Amino acid sequence: MDITNNSLSQPTAMSLDAEMGLYTNERGSPAPVLGNIQSVLTTGTNSPTNSPTPQIKMQPDGSSQMLTRARLQDLVREVDATEQLDEEVEEILLQLADDFVESTVNAACLLAKHRKSNTLEVKDIQLHLERNWNMWLPGFGTDELRPYKRSTVTEAHKQRLALIRKALKKY
Repeated sequence: MDITNNSLSQPTAMSLDAEMGLYTNERGSPAPVLGNIQSVLTTGTNSPTNSPTPQIKMQPDGSSQMLTRARLQDLVREVDATEQLDEEVEEILLQLADDFVESTVNAACLLAKHRKSNTLEVKDIQLHLERNWNMWLPGFGTDELRPYKRSTVTEAHKQRLALIRKALKKY
């Protein structure tokens, strides 16, 4: 495992474990320690170089949460300025966000490993989110044009439209 030894107060390096295909932090746990991702995460090249390992900044309090309580409260205030979340609800939402990020990064790392790369790229994350969560990240598009899919019209809807047209013809 290629993990940089840093204290918890300093940025933590992340790596893709070649044997397991998991995104790991300095403690070796599969849970990612993410703050602001500054660049595409790499574990290095085949030849040893002195290039710096991309760093992940941890929260000032040393937590490993992607979404902080303060940011969650800001998001709630954007929706409704008078809304307050219970402590338990905040905990559950923070845990859901962490679990979502962890599962997404692990699945994307498995995709990177499948294409025989030690570099986690945006297309790995996009593929996982698109296939498993039906989500598309705007701004990180590919050369592929994504046509708008028209939903299929049900028979019941066609009958309702026919009734409306028939009623309009009477007048």
